[in-house]
Amino acid sequence: MAVFQKLTLSAIISLLLISLTTTHLQAISITETDSIESNSNSDSPTVHELLPKFGFPKGLLPDGVKSYSLSENGDFEVELKHPCYVHFDTLVYYDKKISGKLKYGDIENISGIQAKKLFLWVTVTGMEVDSDPSFIDFHVGILSERLPAQQFQSVPSCSRKAFKESDLDDLVAEA
Repeated sequence: MAVFQKLTLSAIISLLLISLTTTHLQAISITETDSIESNSNSDSPTVHELLPKFGFPKGLLPDGVKSYSLSENGDFEVELKHPCYVHFDTLVYYDKKISGKLKYGDIENISGIQAKKLFLWVTVTGMEVDSDPSFIDFHVGILSERLPAQQFQSVPSCSRKAFKESDLDDLVAEA
């Protein structure tokens, strides 16, 4: 009888452990489905297809996106294949990893994007679709600059160099 009780107790403990493990695995699965993750081999929408769903033009980020993740609470991370530069009205630097918090019409706590203003590189900390959706406000700390959304309609090419050789030739010719 004592052997049967030990066996039964052992079986109950095993069932409890299996039950707890299954519950834990289900919790992990639920957490994973609450976020969007994408890489180049995924059927998920690209980050450029996702931006318009949040009120932003698709060209806020350059090509060369390796992967991205977006959690249910809006936290996101974008990984580029390499850090790069893009020429808009101003020169913009994108780090290899870009992160922030995405809500409809608003991106906060951005890290990984800088813009060149005069001779200084300033960190972009936020972006907001203006009350007139044809403009986007870019925040640098407490300062902001309003730019036409039109210049971000197409996905820009990512360049490893800040200046093209033709730009440098033009500068030398002007000197």
